[in-house]
Amino acid sequence: MDKLLLIDDEADVRYSFERIFGRKDGLELHTAGSGEAALELIPQLKPDLVIMDVRMGGITGIETLQRLREFDSKTPVILMTAFGTTQTAIQAMKHGAYDYILKPFDVPKLEEMVDKALGAARSMKQVVSYEPLLEKEDFDLGIIGQSAPMQEVFKTIGQLAASDATALITGESGTGKELVAQALHQNSDRKDRPFAAVNCAALSEGLIESELFGHVKGAFTGAVTHKEGRFKYADGGTLFLDEVGDMPLETQAKLLRVLENREVVPVGGNESQSVDVRLVAATNRDLRAMVGAGTFREDLLFRLQVISVDLPPLRERTGDTPLLIDHFISEFASEHEKAVVGISPEARASLVRYPWPGNVRELRNALENMVLLARGETLELSD
Repeated sequence: MDKLLLIDDEADVRYSFERIFGRKDGLELHTAGSGEAALELIPQLKPDLVIMDVRMGGITGIETLQRLREFDSKTPVILMTAFGTTQTAIQAMKHGAYDYILKPFDVPKLEEMVDKALGAARSMKQVVSYEPLLEKEDFDLGIIGQSAPMQEVFKTIGQLAASDATALITGESGTGKELVAQALHQNSDRKDRPFAAVNCAALSEGLIESELFGHVKGAFTGAVTHKEGRFKYADGGTLFLDEVGDMPLETQAKLLRVLENREVVPVGGNESQSVDVRLVAATNRDLRAMVGAGTFREDLLFRLQVISVDLPPLRERTGDTPLLIDHFISEFASEHEKAVVGISPEARASLVRYPWPGNVRELRNALENMVLLARGETLELSD
C-alpha cells in the first residue's frame, strides 16, 4: 500500500485531503502540522510521496524539502502554495521537488499529479541489475554500436587506420561522421599529431579558402596579420572536411591541386608551403548526383573517394538504441550532477520505437533534455 504524507499547518487543508485521499484504495494517508514534526516522522514512516505547503509556521516547505533531501534523495515531494511566485516555483524545482501546485487546487488535477508521482516512486524502488553489454574501451571513441552495420563500420576503420589513403564518410546528418574521422586518426600512426576539423557548410565562400590555406597580411580587407591555414596546422596529422559537398567549385579546384601536389599557397601569397596531411571528408549529400548537376567536380570526387565509409541511420540499427540510451543517461547524469540512474521500461520502449530522423544527435539531445528536467532517479514516459 502506498503511503502519502501531507504536511500543512491548516486544519482545513488536512481535512480536505482526508476527504479526497483518506478512503482511496491502495493509499494510506498520514498528516503532519509542521515541517519539524514531519522530519521526525519521515524516517520511521518512509512515505512514498510527500505533499506539503510552502508557507507554514516554523520552517518553510522549501527549508523542509532541503533538510529532507539531506537524508532522502528519492521520495517525490509536491509543494503547494496559495502565494505562487516565479521565485518560489524556481526554488521548489531547484531543490528537488517533483512538482508544484497552486491553492486552491483543482481536485482532478491533484489526483492525477499524485498518481504520476506515486508511479515514479514505484519505478525508483525497482532494482535493476544487469551485466554491462559494453566494456569501458567501447566508449573511448564515442562510437557506440553492436549491430551488424556498425560492426562493418568498425572493421573498415581498422582496415583504413594504418593507411594514409583519403577517405570519404557518407551518411545522414547526425549519424556521427566526425566521430569516425576521429577514430581513423586515433588509430593511425598520426595520432600524436594534430586533428583539425573544418565545417565547409559553416563558412562563406570568401572565408573558406583563408580557413583552409591561410592568408598573408594585406591579402584582403581585415587581413591585418598572417594567418596559418588548417592544412598547415594539421601538418603531419589529419584534416577533416565536414560537409564537403557545400564547398564552392573554385575552392574545389584549389583543394584538388593541394591533394595532387601536397602544397598550399596562402590567399594573397606567392610561395607554396609543403604539407603532409591525411585528408578525411564527409557529406550527407549525394556527390555523384551533384557531379551530374555540375555542382561538384568529378575529379575531386575520385580523389576523395579512395575509400568510402557509409554510416547507417539509427533507424536501420535499432538494436544499438538501448546501448546509446544507457550511455547518454550516464553521461548527462554525471555532467549535470543529476541523480538519474535509469529509465522505465515504457520510456525505453518508446525511445526505441521512434525512428529518430535526426539520428544519434537527436537522440542525444532528447536524453540530455530528459535528464536535465527529470524529477526523480528514473526517467519516465512523461519525461
